[in-house]
Amino acid sequence: QVQLVESGGGLVQAGGSLRLSCAASGGTFSAYAMGWFRQAPGKDREFVAAISVGGSSTYYTDAVKGRFTISRDDVSTTLYLQMDSLKSEDTAVYYCAASRTYSGLGARNNYWGQGTQVTVTL
Repeated sequence: QVQLVESGGGLVQAGGSLRLSCAASGGTFSAYAMGWFRQAPGKDREFVAAISVGGSSTYYTDAVKGRFTISRDDVSTTLYLQMDSLKSEDTAVYYCAASRTYSGLGARNNYWGQGTQVTVTL
């Protein structure tokens, strides 16, 4: 059983930066593909970024390419999302997820954190 706890969210002006963290415990972190998802008010949860086991492969939704960077530290069992050049449309609750397979990220049976709020003001 993997427990995930996000942190680092907050209020930031457009153009600013935030770094989200997702601390994992209770499982073999290095064996899981990891991802970030977000849910804005009134919208479905959507994919943001993913990173493979070992970190050799990353993938981003088009809306964040060139602005967000996903990374992982298997020693500290922590997932990160560096968010730069933030826009108002990035406002959402951000969730991290863990999956045994890269292709399975986002499924209901993933391990999910409780989320952290990111609010970008104009």
